[in-house]
Amino acid sequence: MVRDICSAPDHPRSGLNLDLNIAFGGGPVAREALPESGDGHPADEGGGSCPVQDIAAAWERERPGTPVSSIGIVTPIWQLAKLLGDDRRRVLARAGVDAATLDLLSVLRRAGAPYTLTTRELGRRSLVSAGAVSQRVARAEREGLVTRRPGAGRPRTVLVELTAAGHELVEATVDQVLHREAELISGLTGEQQEQLTGLLRILLQDTRRRLGDDRITHVGQE
Repeated sequence: MVRDICSAPDHPRSGLNLDLNIAFGGGPVAREALPESGDGHPADEGGGSCPVQDIAAAWERERPGTPVSSIGIVTPIWQLAKLLGDDRRRVLARAGVDAATLDLLSVLRRAGAPYTLTTRELGRRSLVSAGAVSQRVARAEREGLVTRRPGAGRPRTVLVELTAAGHELVEATVDQVLHREAELISGLTGEQQEQLTGLLRILLQDTRRRLGDDRITHVGQE
């Protein structure tokens, strides 16, 4: 009999998780199934989650020759993405704003006074489709966070402007998000943060090149 020893608290302990990201050691709650010891607990259960090196070692043991070099990088990235994404959603929920709306407001705020951009430019800077921009703008306009109007002499151009309420919301929320995330990475020294920033930039650029995809989601662009 085997038991799953690396389940997250909100996932049932029901044997191997068949989600491909997780099954190959890449997912946010990567798990290994191990024999139970005599006391009914997994034989080498540790602190409730499988160390990345154990996942790699298990694949090497069960399938010698399996390329496992990516696991030590991809698995922590998946896990961090899950942890950071969940935490940011909680911060934004307390602030009363969703990630897509914050992205829109942040792009306008970073543009500088008078905090106005065309919908085309919003799409370019947010790296989302024209349809997604329209939905975001409509939702933010209903909430009084932005206004929109035709461009002068260019009737097909739509200008979107940050309102005072939108400005106030983005100022408060960005501070909350960035202070919180600075706290979460404070276990790294300044030098380590710089090193990691450089390595992640290289990895992201190279991965996008290999995938032929220049897109990136709005998350994390505050």
